[in-house]
Order: sequence, then structure tokens, then C-alpha cells
Amino acid sequence: MLEGDIGLEGLSPKEAPAAQAAGAVDAEGAPPGRPGAQAAAMRVNEKYSTLPAEDRSVHIINICAIEDIGYLPSEGTLLNSLSVDPDAECKHGLYFRDGRRKVDYILVYHPKRPSGSRTLARRVQHGDVAPAARGTRQDRPLPGKGDVGAAGGPEPPMDYHEDDKRFRREEYEGNLLEAGLELERDEETKIHGVGFVKIHAPWNVLCREAEFLKLKMPTKKLYHINETRGLLKKINSVLQKITDPIQPKVAGHRPQTTKRLSYPFSREKQHLFDLSDKDSFFDSKTRSTIVYEILKRTTCTKAKYSMGQGEGRKKDSALLSKRRKCSKYGITSLLANGVYSAAYPLHDGDYEGENVEFNDRKLLYQEWASYGVFYKYQPIDLVRKYFGEKIGLYFAWLGVYTQMLIPASVVGIIVFLYGCATVDENIPSMEMCDQRHNITMCPLCDKTCSYWKMSSACATARASHLFDNPATVFFSVFMALWAATFMEHWKRKQMRLNYRWDLTGFEEEEDHPRAEYEARVLEKSLRKESKSKEKRRHIPEESTNKWKQRVKTAMAGVKLTDKVKLTWRDRFPAYVTNLVSIVFMIAVTFAIVLGVIIYRISTAAALAMNSSPSVRSNIRVTVTATAVIINLVVIILLDEVYGCIARWLTKIEVPKTEKSFEERLIFKAFLLKFVNSYTPIFYVAFFKGRFVGRPGDYVYIFRSFRMEECAPGGCLMELCIQLSIIMLGKQLIQNNLFEIGIPKMKKFIRYLRLRRQSPPDHDEYGKKRQRYEADYTLEPFAGLTPEYMEMIIQFGFVTLFVASFPLAPLFALLNNIIEIRLDAKKFVTELRRPVAVRAKDIGIWYNILRGVGKLAVIINAFVISFTSDFIPRLVYLYMYSQNGTMHGFVNHTLSSFNVSDFQNGTAPNDPLDLGYEVQICRYKDYREPPWSEHKYDISKDFWAVLAARLAFVIVFQNLVMFMSDFVDWVIPDIPKDISQQIHKEKVLMVELFMREEQGKQRLLGTWMEKDRKKDEPCNSHGPKAGLDSPEYPGGAL
Repeated sequence: MLEGDIGLEGLSPKEAPAAQAAGAVDAEGAPPGRPGAQAAAMRVNEKYSTLPAEDRSVHIINICAIEDIGYLPSEGTLLNSLSVDPDAECKHGLYFRDGRRKVDYILVYHPKRPSGSRTLARRVQHGDVAPAARGTRQDRPLPGKGDVGAAGGPEPPMDYHEDDKRFRREEYEGNLLEAGLELERDEETKIHGVGFVKIHAPWNVLCREAEFLKLKMPTKKLYHINETRGLLKKINSVLQKITDPIQPKVAGHRPQTTKRLSYPFSREKQHLFDLSDKDSFFDSKTRSTIVYEILKRTTCTKAKYSMGQGEGRKKDSALLSKRRKCSKYGITSLLANGVYSAAYPLHDGDYEGENVEFNDRKLLYQEWASYGVFYKYQPIDLVRKYFGEKIGLYFAWLGVYTQMLIPASVVGIIVFLYGCATVDENIPSMEMCDQRHNITMCPLCDKTCSYWKMSSACATARASHLFDNPATVFFSVFMALWAATFMEHWKRKQMRLNYRWDLTGFEEEEDHPRAEYEARVLEKSLRKESKSKEKRRHIPEESTNKWKQRVKTAMAGVKLTDKVKLTWRDRFPAYVTNLVSIVFMIAVTFAIVLGVIIYRISTAAALAMNSSPSVRSNIRVTVTATAVIINLVVIILLDEVYGCIARWLTKIEVPKTEKSFEERLIFKAFLLKFVNSYTPIFYVAFFKGRFVGRPGDYVYIFRSFRMEECAPGGCLMELCIQLSIIMLGKQLIQNNLFEIGIPKMKKFIRYLRLRRQSPPDHDEYGKKRQRYEADYTLEPFAGLTPEYMEMIIQFGFVTLFVASFPLAPLFALLNNIIEIRLDAKKFVTELRRPVAVRAKDIGIWYNILRGVGKLAVIINAFVISFTSDFIPRLVYLYMYSQNGTMHGFVNHTLSSFNVSDFQNGTAPNDPLDLGYEVQICRYKDYREPPWSEHKYDISKDFWAVLAARLAFVIVFQNLVMFMSDFVDWVIPDIPKDISQQIHKEKVLMVELFMREEQGKQRLLGTWMEKDRKKDEPCNSHGPKAGLDSPEYPGGAL
């Protein structure tokens, strides 16, 4: 075909190929005649027009004919012909090539180009023009299927999987164009083998989708916020002056006196909104959210090869046709199937550099994501503006939690200092350290361990008093009330943010079904359809009902999945797998704890045989420290494993929506990680030393390992060591080093990979990369679940066992100060910009926090009563003390044992290790002495102490629960001023619409009056038809 045949006279050589490709054929595949060069150029320039085909003055081309013609335009010709501004690249990829249309979203794919001329033709077809024609040729045969290429030779071997991906991309991008979006492709990037599709949402699409999504936008109406008066106003002004140095230097961060009235956007009421600057009316966060909603909603329903074509003969063409009609591929499915490799909105620009234009990302980096501003408040409103409400709420919650840790840390430090100040006045520890008492204790293990002096445990007893003192009970009550106050404070803060961010009337709508759910529903539908078809084959069809069968057959492909849902029967195998897997994982955790216990017992026995006195004197500390380090390493490793297992278990359940998927994943991950993190601590707190037995009748594990005992001062000190090492280790290693090290390592690996794949001058290219190329090298956003999870686990450390470690809030505070800036830096510099998600609360995490807070009351009650010696001291002081003091308490808690009653083979190998023969040794328990009639039986003192312990648990739990509920009842969930402002907004909105309605009525009345006056001169020349006219009884209309 010649150039003259398609009307390319007068075009430049550079424009001719593009115009030839654009003007080859019309929408129906017929030759378009001889349009002029201007019309051909218009076709090319209007390639990305959002108008439907019938509304344009030129036809949309049918790319199928280009391939049939055999014309192969040079690579990149069509995109070069669209370049209006050759210097537009100076905007760093934030705009289209014309320099005017802003890039709102990016789709990334890996173009595969097999050798051969047909491949090049397909590249032009799929990559540049085909989307515009998608609406006119969706039902036509697939292009190039089974025919011979124009080059005259046979078609080279084709990768059907990659060809199917190109086909899906072509159809999907065509559907995006039909939805009104504008696209631009860029395959000539600095990153080898990666292509980008830039997406822009024009104004009409933004307005339409904002109305669909019911986005609240600020109107022109301004109103004054009610300010505090009198004493409160003076206090607020003083506080503002005091906190001024720690406020971020961000516009709008200070309390505002006025606010714009917000209203859900409506195209019919655009006059209510300030549209003087349409480019900034919808900010980048809102634009990307709108585009993402379109991407999720838009589907491609055809697949070229993945359904069986090209891989073998079709066994059932009718079933295949129905599958094609019913299967839908949105952006989530396309990403999961590898059709696109990534999809993300762009960052606003660079965050550092001398010549970088000022943007919100740079401002966040300077005032939020820098360690130098750790002492400042967070610019939460700017975080919400840039990342969306869901991420803004996370950082707001983290900020409130960190602020509330300040009073808890102060009280914890006071409790610890009280213990330090009274350690020399503690009579039980002084008695244990007194050499004159000469108390001989029974061996800690069989054979290898010998008798030992209680005074050797002096250091442990004195250290235990730092955490086991009367102030600990007060601190436990305080922390329970602190947790309730924190939850109430957060609810009030959340309501303030909802008011400030215009989320007061927001209700989350049901999300789109997940791709995996739709696939399972489709599979179920096809099975039911095939079964019904098999039944119809065996049942003879009546001739009178043939038309009914035809109607049913015709409708089957359209409504195949309308009434089909996944029931509990479909998910029953997944539920069973979940239950068995979770029980197995918990059993694995218990088994590991048991293994550590055996390690402690065997290591203690081995160290007891050491000839060094210093080693034997520090057996307990050595064994405890090494066992806790082993527990820490195992916890960190299993946390990663359990996270992957929880995700897999959630996937096989096939939840319907993303929200349901996230909630189920959170529940499973929290359950497994909770058990993993706290099982070793629960063992030390409630089980160690409880089931030991007594000398001569010890309890053994596997008949060879004797259960370990607590120290004479109790297990509270060991619990403190266990809790502190695990808490600090998790925060330091898992939360901080992993969050810093792993992203850096991944970024370095990606850099090496790109350097290996790219040309030698990769470093030079890296300096000139466009914004979408630079963002592609960043780490994808994986959700907020890991961030919340580590904070919830930390919240458990702070509240659950706070009675044993009053300094836990202090260490949590120090960690969170770093964590906030670390997470901020990760979001600003290390991650791709996440899609903004609207949310009015923190979701299921609030319920988990409340559950942990309630559980903390019960656990602290048991820690105080059973793990510490607080209750035994009270019982001794008020029931057994002869002089009303604690003198004699240590001797009261020790029982006696006659060494002649040892079982065979359990007595010490060296009974003279202390230099004298031992007849009676002591052990910690409430039992009858060997000279009693019921020797070694449990004594009455044990039952008295047990009754007191249980009574304390009941009283403490109910009292603290009542006080927590009282705090919850006293503090209202919604601040009074916020409820007044919400009511004021409603009243102002009603007044605004009433005035608008009255204005319309007055305008209508004015028009009617003018029309009546115009009609009066005409009526004066006609017949008299006045008030008494019989046609209008009672007066004129």
C-alpha cells in the first residue's frame, strides 16, 4: 500500500509513519478514504482522548488492520509524535510529555519482545494505539491469530503466556480509556526491561468519582470555631507558648480559629466549592485514591491463551465461553498474575538536594522524618494530607501512646527508686544475707550438686526487693487505670481527628470482592453448571420446553455467579487446616520452651561440677541469662515464620473482601506471636518452682531431669531478667535493626541487579531518572500490620507483667521516640507512596488493645499474689509474727528435711563440701518437719497463704476492673466542644441550603413577574378577560 492511498501528502518524514498507522483504517476496519494530513495528525494527537468514538469528528482506528497491512513503524514513533514540549522532562516525570497533565498513578510491566517483525508490529499495536480502539473491537477475533505475517515468513515461536499478558494489558488499558482516564506509555526508560504506563485523571473524571465516593470537600463557607473562654483560654495560651519550641514548622499545625464547611462533592452543586484553582482543588493524595478506585473497578474479561487456547484443543467450547464471560481481572488480579509488576502513585518529588523544588515530601522529611526533631510533635495533618487517613491515624495513635508513656515512666522510675532506697531496710533480705543465721539449703540437683549456704543468694535477694516491694502493688493498680485512661484519651483524640479531617459522617462501604474470592466463586459456579449439564443429558428434553432451555442456556453465561457464594461448607477444609496448624504451632512453641527448660536443668548440673568456686556461685545467673538469650533468638525467628504461616492460613480461607482478609490475618498473627513472645515469661511467672516436689520425692522430666526451683527470694527477679532481655532484645534487634538493615540490604540488592542489567553508564543514568523510575526502585508498601503488631506486643510487655518490671514503660518510651522517626523516615524515603485509604478508626487493633488491657489486670493480680512474696509477707505479719515485724519471715517460709531420707542415688556425691556433716537441710515450702507425725505433708500455713492469695486475686481484679470501668464512664468518648462543632456544622449546612432554596424561589418569582408584565400589553389589545371571566372563576391564575 502506498502513502498516497492513505493520504499522507505534506507530512514530514517523522510524522508520516505515525499518521500512516493512525489513518490506515476506520473503526470498522474499512479503508477511511483519503483524509488529509491534518486529519491524520488529529487522529494521532487524539489517541488518548477520553471522548467516546461517536462523539469525535474522526474515527478511532482499528489496529488489527495495521498488522494485516504489514506496515511496521519505527520504534517509539507514535510517542515521539505526541511530544509537544521537548523540555517537559525537566519536571522529573511528574507530568505527561506535554508538561501540563499531572501523573496520578503508574502501572509497571515487563515488555517481552521476541525477535521478528511481527513482534514489532504487536508492540505498536498493544503499546500505543490499541487501547483507544478497544471499545470498538472487543468482540472481534483476536489480532494476528493464526495468520501469516506481512514479512512473508512464518511466525516465529511465540511465548503464549507473555502474549496473553500483552492482550490483557491492551484490553485493560482500553477499558481505562473508556472510563475517562488518560494514558501515556514509556518503554525507553533508564531501567532495562521495564515499561511504565502513566495515568492522568482529567477534571471531569475527578468530579464524577468524587461524587461517587462521597468525598467531603471544603466549601466557600467559613465559620468560626468556638473558643474556650476565661481561665481555660489563659491556660491554653500559656501552654501554647511553652510548647512552641516543640511544635513542627508546618503551616496549619497550630490551632485554627476558623474552618471551612465541608460537604460531599456534587457536580450539581459545584457553585458551593471554591474552584478558582482546579489543579489544586483535588490534592495528589485524593487524585491517586480516585484513580485507584477506577483501577479496582475496571476489569478485563478476556484472556487470549490462559484459558486453554494455544495450549491444546478446547474440550468444551461452551464452558470455555462461559468462563471467559464470567472471569474478571481487576488491577489486583492483574498484579497477582504478573500482567503488571507494580502499581503505585508517585511521590511529590525529591526530599533532599540543593536544587529540589519545595514539596510536601521534603517538608515531611525535614519536620518529621529526621532524628534531629525527635523532641517535636508530629505534623499529623500533613501526614494525613500526604499518606491518607489510615496511615495518619496510625501515627496519631503512636504519638498518643508515646505521650501517655511519659507519666507511666515517671511513676515506674519512682517505684524503682523507692525499692533502691528501702533495700537496706528490708528485713527478709537482711536475714538472708546474715552469715550468723548459717542456714544450710538442700542441693539444687541430684548427685553433682552439694549443700549450700542461703547467704550465697544475698545479691539475688537484695535485687529482688527493687521490684518486689509494696510500691509494686500500687504501680500495678496505677498501670491498670493508665491503660483505661489511655484508651479513653485515644477515643477522644480520634473524634477530634475525625472532625478535623471531615470524617464525622463517613461510613466504610463494602469493598470490592478479592480476586481470589471471585476465582473460587467462578470455579464453584462452573462445577455446578457442569453437574446440571450432565443431569440434562440423561433426562430427555421435552419439545415444548426447548425454548425455555434455550433461554436458560443463554442466560447461564451472564448470571453464572450472581447467586453463588462461598459457604462454610466450602471453607470447612480451610477451617480444619487453620485449627490444626494453629494448635501445632502453639505446640511447637511449648516444645521449644520445654527444650530450653531441659537446657537450663542440664547446664546447671554441668556447672555444679565445675571446680571453680566463682562459677558455682553464679550458676543461677549464668543459666538464666543464656536461656533468655536462646529464647530471644527463637522468638525472633519464629515471629517471622508465624507471620508467613498466618498469611498462608488466611489465604486458604479465601475471605471475600480485603478488610475481612486483613482482620483474619491480624487475629491469627497476633495469636501466634502472642503465644510465641509470652510463653517463656508465663512459664517463669506461674509454673517454675510450682511443681518441683520435695527433697526425697522430686518431680522429674523424662525420668532424668529434675524440675528446677526458684531462688529463696522467689522467681520475681528471674521474671524481671527474662522480661527485660526479651523486651529490649525484640525492640533493638527485631524492631530497629531489622527495620533499618533489611530495607537497606534490599535496596542495595536492587541497585546491584539494576546495575548488572543496565548499560555501563548506569550511574550517569541514575542521576537523570524520572520520578516514576526512582519510585520503582523503592520498597513496596506492605501494609500497617507489622507496625501495629510490634507496638501491640510492646503494649503487652508494658501492661501484662509490669508488676515485675516497673521500668518497662521507660524502655518503651525510649524505643518509641526512635520508632516514630524510624517509621517516618521509612515511609518518606524507603517506601513507595502508598495509596491513601480513608478510615475513621484503627479498626480491630482497638479491640485487641482493650483485650490486652483487661488481661493485664488478671495477670498482674496473679503475679503479685503467686509470683512475688507480697501475700506471704502479709500473712506472716498479721498471723504469725510475734512482735509485729518481719523478723523470722525467712525461717517461716523454709521447711526442714532429714538427709537420711534421700532416695537412693540422689544424695550429694560430696556431702562434706561445706566442711561439716549435714543432718538437716532446708528447702522453700510449707511442709511438716521430719520429726512430725505426718512428716513432709503440706502444712496448714500453706492453705492459709493460698486462701489469702486467691482472695487477693479476686479483690484486686474486681476493684481494678470497677475503677477502670468508672474511668471509662466518667470520661466521655466525644469531647463536648467537638460535639458542639459537629452540631453547628449541621445547622450551618441547613441554613446554607435554605438560603440557596430561597434565592432560587426569589429568582423564579422575578422571572415569572417579568413574563407576566410582558404578557400584559398583548392582552390589553385582545378580548377582555379579567377577574370575572367565566373561564377563570375566582380570579386570574
